[in-house]
Amino acid sequence: MTITIRDIARKLNLSIAAVSRALNGYPDISPETRRRVELAAQEMGYVPNRAARQLRSKHSDTLGFILPVAGPRFADPFYSEFIEGLSDETAAQSFDLLITTAAPGTDAEQAAYRSWVLGNKVDGMVINRVRRMDWRVQFLAQNQFPFSGLELSQDGLSYPHVTTTSRQAFHGLVQHLAQAGFTRQAFIGGPPDSIIQHERQSGFVSGVAQAGLDLRPEWLTAADFTSEGGYRAALGLLDLPQAPDALVCITDETAFGALRAAQERQRVIGRQVAVTGFDGVHEARYTNPPLTTLDVPVYEMARTLVRLLCGRVRNKALILERIIFTPRLLARTSSLGRMVNLPKDEEEVV
Repeated sequence: MTITIRDIARKLNLSIAAVSRALNGYPDISPETRRRVELAAQEMGYVPNRAARQLRSKHSDTLGFILPVAGPRFADPFYSEFIEGLSDETAAQSFDLLITTAAPGTDAEQAAYRSWVLGNKVDGMVINRVRRMDWRVQFLAQNQFPFSGLELSQDGLSYPHVTTTSRQAFHGLVQHLAQAGFTRQAFIGGPPDSIIQHERQSGFVSGVAQAGLDLRPEWLTAADFTSEGGYRAALGLLDLPQAPDALVCITDETAFGALRAAQERQRVIGRQVAVTGFDGVHEARYTNPPLTTLDVPVYEMARTLVRLLCGRVRNKALILERIIFTPRLLARTSSLGRMVNLPKDEEEVV
């Protein structure tokens, strides 16, 4: 037998309206009445009719995430961890999560955002791979639609976001490689309009300058955040007449491709050429050899983005709109260089 608010009202000798307002958090209900209603609902096994609530409130109780990729990338280790974090936190916040993919900067991407936002399919959105001048940020802000982002665009607009100190982290990574004896360092980045491309390459370049190393223009290359892109970029670098001896990659996924390229070119990884990544995804520990990476808590960052977004959706004042995570350098065999020993677990946290 399905329990309704009418049953709760009859049990407590209250009006149906009072029970409904108590269950939906209206402020005109006293704390004592709200406690009585919530306890009775729990004891009687009441389950809210979500469809009816959505119809009344004109909310979908759903959050949206559109992966800015050209094809399905759910197997990408970064997105596996990121989506897991989004899913767990949306469930904890009593929301559903709607996910699709759309290639960045395309008509399909714009159509997806317009459909979801203007069609009230979701109550708020999480965005990532934020661009320096990002039409998504401008569109969502113009429509006063709640959203949170992984990184802050340069549009001059304020919104809840999560960021990392990646510029400083890449600066330090260059120093680590230089100390290991790698003096010809190259950077494999991402699309030029990406915020993380700008930040991470800037940190790399400043680190190279401080270490007094040579930096050739051809050692600064771009890929597309995929292992295939990293593979092709690394082949191009390793085939140069003056090839670099370190491949500093913008993401772990990019670095996985670079590892394969170095193996095909018969380089001894960690000795003849170093390969490093960024993200600290679980798979990075199990590559051959294990990948040196700048580790960030991808899962927790995703959950944080959802918590920030839910605050906006519920019109709550946020104590902080900018949450900063500091990467940890996990030095593994892929950047061993002249170092004789690593700790027993083959990992050094710097």
